[in-house]
Amino acid sequence: MLGRSLAKAIGKHALGLALAAALLPAAASQAQAAGTLTVALRQDPGSWDPIDTFLVAWGSVGSQIFDGLVMRGPDLKLVPGLATSWEFLDDANRIRFHLREGVTFQNGEAFDAAAVKFTFDRLLGPEGAKGPQQSNYNSIDHVAVVDDHTVDFVMKRPDPVLLTKLAGYGAMIVPPKYIAETGDDAFNAAPIGTGPFKVVSYEPKVGLTLEANPNYWGGAPKIDRLVYRFIAESSTRVAELQAGRVDIATQVEVAQVPVIEQDPKLQIVSVPGPTVYAMRFNTKDPLTSNEAVRKAIVMAVDRDTIVKTVLAGQAEPIVSFQSRLSFGYPPDLKPLPFDPAGAKALLAQAGVKPGTPLQLDFRGDNATLREVLQAVAGYLQMVGFKATLKPYESNVFLNDIVPNGKTGALFQEGWGGWTFDYDNTAYLMYHTGEKWNPYDSIPELDAMLEAQRKTYDPAEREKTLQAVAGYVADRAMELPLYNSNTIYGVSKRVQNAQLPSDERMRFVDATVE
Repeated sequence: MLGRSLAKAIGKHALGLALAAALLPAAASQAQAAGTLTVALRQDPGSWDPIDTFLVAWGSVGSQIFDGLVMRGPDLKLVPGLATSWEFLDDANRIRFHLREGVTFQNGEAFDAAAVKFTFDRLLGPEGAKGPQQSNYNSIDHVAVVDDHTVDFVMKRPDPVLLTKLAGYGAMIVPPKYIAETGDDAFNAAPIGTGPFKVVSYEPKVGLTLEANPNYWGGAPKIDRLVYRFIAESSTRVAELQAGRVDIATQVEVAQVPVIEQDPKLQIVSVPGPTVYAMRFNTKDPLTSNEAVRKAIVMAVDRDTIVKTVLAGQAEPIVSFQSRLSFGYPPDLKPLPFDPAGAKALLAQAGVKPGTPLQLDFRGDNATLREVLQAVAGYLQMVGFKATLKPYESNVFLNDIVPNGKTGALFQEGWGGWTFDYDNTAYLMYHTGEKWNPYDSIPELDAMLEAQRKTYDPAEREKTLQAVAGYVADRAMELPLYNSNTIYGVSKRVQNAQLPSDERMRFVDATVE
């Protein structure tokens, strides 16, 4: 009963929004069409091990190779995956999963309870501690095998977001024997899962080739081969799409939308997504440690105009670091107004002199964000700052500059919101000691974040999460920017491709004419 009520609570907020997924129209002919589908991604995650990454680019591929116990459909609903059902036992201190029978990994190794236990022992152990996913699952004490097709998750504490987390990233089930034989490093480059496609070859920073898994438990894919190409520049991805060398271009920049719309062979698929962008404040910096200065910076930037002009309406301003699709979204929270005169007054009161330097750090491979930040810098200069942009290579920014607290006064944060629950964003952004929180330790905020993780009551959780959003906004801990649409450029040859808002594509039913 508790399992059904929890799924219903999640569904109320994240599942009922049909706009969060786009299904291209099915082909007129229902006959299976063999062929190759080629997808352009902006980034190579660098490792295909589920416990090594949090990147959207991994999710765009990982769902082809791996399955979780729970899956999220294109409409965002949670559905059975490698588990056919689950139930909460012992006052929710145990969660029992009944596993799908007759499933094998792509190398023929059997999927069973031992594989599930191995996956989570590894995720929660020393190997998992090397990556960013372990903290998402440390509510689990251990996994106990009941029989070959039944496991119990024995919990350290309640985790109301666990089911949705099991549908993504670190919780994908991996093969024990294969990893024991090849080792972790080899698994990074040549992974094996139970998913609809299996890896054929991988060339770092160039591409990844997969072929259909004819024994997939959900039915064999209709295409023979799936090719991913890593192309950093949006204009190049679009050029390759126009030339017919790519069938789907992901993360299309706003400036490229008209180019695709004017091509009769192509179409744009644009849907409200979970991804949000903000500039976080370095609260250890003498300048931005001052709350009044932070509020002045927020008030100096006209985000509505940026969305209308720079982003051409392909986004909406945010008040909190989450989208409307997120459980915990605060509909009544009001933003600080765009008020340059008020910003100047606050800065004068704080003793900030005209010409004070202000550095904005960001990932340099995002052309749209670069344009947004150029506009932000312009607004900040209008209230007296000497604002400069400092781009970084993505891996350096994500693995060194931010987690090690080396940023300037403001630094970019982009977040995919893959759980569609503010907990996964807020806890990792604001709780003391988390990788993405290099500067702050606020006991009051920690207490709220911990409290909402201790209850399965959705109304209580929602109230607490909205309070977290209000706390962050009241103290101007970040400059909220926008919630972006998920924009795909798609060849009209592609039919029946699931293109969801979170970019976790699955191409089991896709065909190429």
